[in-house]
Amino acid sequence: MLESIFFYLFGGLATIGALLVVLSRNPMHSVMWLIFCFFNAAGLFFLLDAEFIGIITILIYVGAVMVLFIFVIIMLEVNVARMREGFLHHLPLGGMIAMLVFIEMASAGFSGVFSAEQMGTAVHLGQEVNNTAEIGKELYTHYLLGFELAAIILLAALVGSVVLTIRSRKDAKYQNIPAQIAVKKSDRLRKVRM
Repeated sequence: MLESIFFYLFGGLATIGALLVVLSRNPMHSVMWLIFCFFNAAGLFFLLDAEFIGIITILIYVGAVMVLFIFVIIMLEVNVARMREGFLHHLPLGGMIAMLVFIEMASAGFSGVFSAEQMGTAVHLGQEVNNTAEIGKELYTHYLLGFELAAIILLAALVGSVVLTIRSRKDAKYQNIPAQIAVKKSDRLRKVRM
């Protein structure tokens, strides 16, 4: 009974957080609601006795990825007024895609696949089962290629976020490395008579 109350609490708050991520006009508020959503998803993992995945969700997604999102938003200096100008231009296509996704979700929800009879219940395993070791076995045996591909995609996202934040400034002084290497002694030394 108490477990189902916490499930509906975490699930409902995660759904509300996900909706507010999409509906927030300010990108910084969207990131904050996404952090809220991740914390509730971690709570759901804790209910499933998957403590390792819950802690990893908090450490990796909230602690690292969201901080990266915040830095990118700060560095890009998003012009919200300019973003709102093109909203009506993209509204028909976005509306059609949203309607299509809503129809798909409604048809999946009412198809009976997610009924109480079809859904399995979570079984709590004993203390002798180490879920971290079991996750490691599955991840590094059956899903090794997917794990490595995800690492490459995350590396590409990291490089992309760094490239997006690089700008050349006119007031900054930059080094001219080829000119520094090609310098001669006569360019740097000057004899002074005293």
